[in-house]
Amino acid sequence: MRLLIDTHIFIWAVTWPDRLQPRLHEAILAPRNTILVSAASVWEIAIKRSLRRLTFPLERLDAVLEEAGFRHLPITASHAIEVGGLPRHHTDPFDRMLVAQACVDDLLLASDDPLMAAYAVRLFERDGGE
Repeated sequence: MRLLIDTHIFIWAVTWPDRLQPRLHEAILAPRNTILVSAASVWEIAIKRSLRRLTFPLERLDAVLEEAGFRHLPITASHAIEVGGLPRHHTDPFDRMLVAQACVDDLLLASDDPLMAAYAVRLFERDGGE
């Protein structure tokens, strides 16, 4: 399965894995799955860190991703165009980008945000996976 993880899921996975639902934790650890972290999540972390609302070792991002076995998902023009066509269920630009990326790239999205369920996106908890 190709799983795009929301920012909070990424942070929990690398700092507090016990906060993850057991089934999601298993999916993240399964070597057969590809776990993706969006540039939008990195951007969100950078902004929250600059506001002193979050601590995260961004200077070690590549090492953190590699240690966790995660891959970086860049933002493309197709993703940005998709955001513009999404209904306004959610005002958070980072979450809207994650939805757009999951839709464009046919990814399963993992998030604890209940507002994500309003979108026509494949969600880990709703649509399962393998």
